[in-house]
Amino acid sequence: MNWWRNPLARWGAMILLVLYLGMLGADFLAPYDPYASQENGALLPPTQVQWQPWPQVYPTTQGPLDLDTGARELRVDRTQPRPVRLFVRGYQYRWLELTVPLPQRTARGWQVRDWRVFPGIPSDWHLFGVAAPAHLNLLGTDDQGRDQFSRLLLGSRISLSVGLVGILITFPIGILLGGVAGYAGGWWDGLLMRLVEVLMTIPSIYLLVALAAVLPPGLTSSQRFLLIVFITSFINWAGLARVIRGQVLSGKEQGFVQAARVLGARPLGILWRHILPQTTTYVIISATLTVPGFIVAESVLSLIGLGIEQPDASWGNMLSLATNVSIMLLHPWLVWPPALMIILAVLGFNLLGDGLRDSFDPRQAGR
Repeated sequence: MNWWRNPLARWGAMILLVLYLGMLGADFLAPYDPYASQENGALLPPTQVQWQPWPQVYPTTQGPLDLDTGARELRVDRTQPRPVRLFVRGYQYRWLELTVPLPQRTARGWQVRDWRVFPGIPSDWHLFGVAAPAHLNLLGTDDQGRDQFSRLLLGSRISLSVGLVGILITFPIGILLGGVAGYAGGWWDGLLMRLVEVLMTIPSIYLLVALAAVLPPGLTSSQRFLLIVFITSFINWAGLARVIRGQVLSGKEQGFVQAARVLGARPLGILWRHILPQTTTYVIISATLTVPGFIVAESVLSLIGLGIEQPDASWGNMLSLATNVSIMLLHPWLVWPPALMIILAVLGFNLLGDGLRDSFDPRQAGR
């Protein structure tokens, strides 16, 4: 059955396609520098666009605090309308720049530094913008006067890539150890499965909090991101290894495997060429259902202040403002965008995983 014909898989794939395209084009789509603050622009609501005679906005700043309502009066200068333009020049960025934290030996010992793998393509073009002194804040600004929409796009890089990097670490470990345990049997099987059972009994959220709390200070965002991925990967491979072991136990008794063994094939070659490929369908489906766990784990750690830290952005630390009741009541635009993005990402992967599972299920082939 073609998985694209499955409505669940199709909707999940479309949601993820939009999110990841937004992640790849974040710099181009973001109208402002995610780290730059606007003068007198803290906690501004989403900018109102006037559509007649053409799309335009007015310069808006914060006024004095109203002691009765606890809100600030907005000052709108209607004498300086600024039209909304497409394909404008703005802050400099490097599109698709890729850096990887790697250990390096120095005079003070081993330190982790960011190495530039791909320098990126320099550019200053943006999809839309307005001329100063006006600003087009589609989702308002945060408490530091930074554009919320630009930071939401920047945060997608971490929140959406954490799951992909996580499965690249988790799945090879789980597949290899599960395959060895199922095919070798004996004391190898007993040792590895006892290790799996110990890891599966550890409450994941408490382990995440404990390990993240002891991260050394002074780490950059990419270094902290990589450590979080390693922490979450450490506790997520056990369940996959147990399922792969069960599939290998049943697969090694099949006729073609027995024939390969009689012909003198090496055990590792039999496992790699004949048995593990049979688990491909399960691995693909499991990967789509595992990624949301990494996204939620990163969001929880950043939400409680143990993940990505300011001024860097992730959907989790943007959502940390939700712990302030006054923010939720007076400035809801700071809370619902990152929450909605997390929900959409988790929903997209779950729909895709459920759709793939239904498509590859032989019992669904005739439906």
